[in-house]
Order: sequence, then structure tokens, then C-alpha cells
Amino acid sequence: MPTHPSLSLVRPAKLADLDALLELEEASFDGDRLTRRRLRHLLTRANAAVLMAEDDGGLVGSVVLLFRRTTGTAHVYSIAVAARARGRGAGRTLLEAAEQEAWRRERAWMRAEIRKDNVASLRLFEACGYRRFGEYEDYYEDEMDAWRVEKTLDPSLRPSLARLPYYRQTLEFTCGPAALMMAMAALRPDRPLDRTEELRVWREATTIFMTSGHGGCGPYGLALAAHRRGFRASVVVSDPGVHMVDTVRSPEKQEVMRLVQHDMEREIRDAGIPVEVRAVSLAEVERRFEAEEIPLILISSWQIWEERGPHWVVVTGFDDHFVYVHDPWLDPDEGEVAADVINMPIGRQQFRSMSRFGRRGLRTAVFVAAGEVT
Repeated sequence: MPTHPSLSLVRPAKLADLDALLELEEASFDGDRLTRRRLRHLLTRANAAVLMAEDDGGLVGSVVLLFRRTTGTAHVYSIAVAARARGRGAGRTLLEAAEQEAWRRERAWMRAEIRKDNVASLRLFEACGYRRFGEYEDYYEDEMDAWRVEKTLDPSLRPSLARLPYYRQTLEFTCGPAALMMAMAALRPDRPLDRTEELRVWREATTIFMTSGHGGCGPYGLALAAHRRGFRASVVVSDPGVHMVDTVRSPEKQEVMRLVQHDMEREIRDAGIPVEVRAVSLAEVERRFEAEEIPLILISSWQIWEERGPHWVVVTGFDDHFVYVHDPWLDPDEGEVAADVINMPIGRQQFRSMSRFGRRGLRTAVFVAAGEVT
């Protein structure tokens, strides 16, 4: 790990380092400081990493990294350097260590926000290969604006990406229609990407009677919706039973789901839509993607939001380390922008883990392709 000769190796911070980290935080920043409670959370429970650099006199710097559960992008939340260590390379050492930690956790990009008046910090990031790609207005407590910067952690990555337009789902339960609409619009650019089509597809494809609120879409409903619009569709599903029935407890609702799915199975047979009952592998998803079949994959939202629910994404590409997806769910309240969910990189092993849902580990994919339907 690169370090300045006068600094010790950067190491992960421990709970025992809390007092020293808090003292450094208060000495380094006039506002937007991490509180003791927040630091404790980052050190013990958060999806984060706190690294620290030391010299013979103790702590000289720290960097806080945040990780969203699914995205392949790590976020530099803050870098603090003690006054006595400035000019000795501590900031660069911490940033390089943070990049190594992000890569170890299968993150492909690093992002950060930098105060527009913090010339030294901007110079550091740009010297380390970061580029500006956006800005936030009134981002800090004193209403100072921020630059958004990013860097790929492996310049050799050259993902094979399909040119899929992006459509953000407008309702909590329309991830499936949004994913299907993106796939169809990629294959036929004249296809609508609007809310009318989103709700139309949802009405046709809904199979799931959720515990409360509106239902969502299963693989058979999405395949039928694609078929009705003139696309070739096929389904691979690991469970021959009623899909996602464990999302509800009421026997009455389970019976509704059973009846709706059985009716869709009849329609699928009549339409000649291929259905294979087996687990879909990542190798197959990649192979069929390369054959110009666009995969819609069901994942568990537990790994994203720690809420148990099914969620559809559309695969947009692959490279040696990552699977890339468009995620139709975008949450501005969490500070997300379209760049955070478009061609979102997910580590291959992580993708395998998250692409199963429920107690029975349902694995399913809908493949959509151009061509005449029979």
C-alpha cells in the first residue's frame, strides 16, 4: 500500500479509536462534522469502512467510505488530515488506501463530493485521477455548493454494454413494467417510455397479491406483456409452484395468486412462450445477453433496502468483474441521481447472491428479444 515514508501503514479503525477520531474530526472541520453517535455507528454497524493513518505521534488522518448494498460504486464520505501532517502525503495515502478497500469489496468506481471552495481537496482528487461529472447546489450546512467527482478503480475494465434507455419507475410496485419497457425500447426505439405504458403493462402483468397495497409482477405476466407487444419472450424459473406466494400470509390472497398464475400459465401455453423450470445461471444470462436477448432478473430487495420484497432489474452489460444493470428504482430523498442507477455495476458473486428471492430461493429471468412472434 503506497504511503509517505514518515507515515505508518493505514489500518482499519476500531471502536477504541473513537475518541481520537472525534478529536480529529472537530479539529479538521468547522461544520458538517461527524458526531460521536454517527462515528460509533460507522465503526460498528453501518455498511461503511473507516481507515486511519498514524505516525509516531498518533492519529494523523482518517477516511470514511460508504457502500450501498448493491451498487458497484463506493463513496468517499470524508477525509480528515491533522494540521501537523499536511503536506506529507497523508491525504493521498488515505485516498489510495480507500480505493484498495473499495476494490476489495468489488466496487468498480469511487465517488465523492467536494466543496467548491476547497481548492486543495479538489486538486488532490484530480491529481489521483478523479473527474468532475456533476454538482450539488446548497450541499453543505453553510449552503456552499459541491462538485461531484468519480474515478474508475480499474481503467482496464471495458464492459460490453447494451444501449438501453433509462426509465424510472413512478410507483413502488412497477419495477417489473419499468424494466420491461427499457428492454423493449432498446430493441425498438419507437416504443413508449411513459407512465401510461407503465401502468398498462402493470395491469396486464400483475400476479402478486402483496400483504398490503397494490400487487407486483411475476415472470409469466411480464413475458405475456412482451409477447402481446410483438417481442419474443422466454422464461426460466426455478420453482414450478406459485411464485412468491410467501409474500402473503392470508390463505384467501394465496388462492388469488394461485388462480391468476394458473390462468397466465394457460395463456403462455397458448402463445407458445418457452418456459423452462430450472435455476438460471449467471453464465446463461451472459450468454443470452450476448445473443441480443435482454435479461430481466428478479432480485431480493433485502440486500438493497433491508426490506423483504421482490424487485426487477434489467441487465445492461458484463465485464470480468461486474454485472451491469439499470435499476428502475431511484430515490432522490437518499441523494440518488440517475447516474447512480444507470449501468450500475454489481460484483458477480454479489449478483449471484441477490438474484434469488424468498424462503425457497426463487431464481427467475425473463429474456426479451426482437423478432416476429408466432
